Amino acid sequence: MNKIEELYSLNGRVAVVTGASSGLGLNQAIMLAECGAKVFALSRSGKPKVDIDREIPDTIEFRQMDVSDEQNIKDVLSDIGTNHGIDILVNNAGITKRVKAQEVTTEEWDAIHQVNVTGVFNCCKYAYLYLKESQYTGRIINISSMASYLGFSEVTPYCSSKSAVLGITRGLAVEWRNDNILVNSVSPGWFPSQMSQQVMDEDRKQKILNRMPLHRFGHPDELSPIICFLASAGASYITGQDFSVDGGAMAFGF
Repeated sequence: MNKIEELYSLNGRVAVVTGASSGLGLNQAIMLAECGAKVFALSRSGKPKVDIDREIPDTIEFRQMDVSDEQNIKDVLSDIGTNHGIDILVNNAGITKRVKAQEVTTEEWDAIHQVNVTGVFNCCKYAYLYLKESQYTGRIINISSMASYLGFSEVTPYCSSKSAVLGITRGLAVEWRNDNILVNSVSPGWFPSQMSQQVMDEDRKQKILNRMPLHRFGHPDELSPIICFLASAGASYITGQDFSVDGGAMAFGF
């Protein structure tokens, strides 16, 4: 194996990806597998929900897991960890809802935070014992959002929850610094997905496109590579960081 392969191959690793039945999560699972990892693609459905024009590697195993159910998380991750180990955890599962802030119900607020915040933390917590024992150095990669930094109308609970993901990332990176675990996050910009379509109309679409220097939406293949990089030996000196993959949106003034 040459130096580049040594740094970026994921051969021998076991990865867990949540929210992996479609969209960005499914793409991440596929690319991690293409880099050599054995991948457990977890979702409430336990199977792909969409047809894709790409071969799904046979090193991907789809399983059911509901990130809003703490006991379910514990059971599934304990089973995977006990039988296979866990080297990489990608917390991709997330939900949102477009609703005016003054009309948000407590139930809606709690449901979004249960998945986007509590679910992320519980996955980290129950994967900890196995990540700590990884021979490759355990990796946690949390999927945050541009909404961690920027305010967007009618999705305030989502903005709140994704800001919390950055807090979890930084807190665990420091607390687990001596436990063989690196913790980082990635903030995607605007990628077509079932979730983004729930809150997008034509006016919102144009505002988004005008906000980005590249003036286009991202493709999943433009996000997954940084997930694979952060999971690799090439990222062994990076922890507690967030990486924006956003077409330049965060840099755009006027």
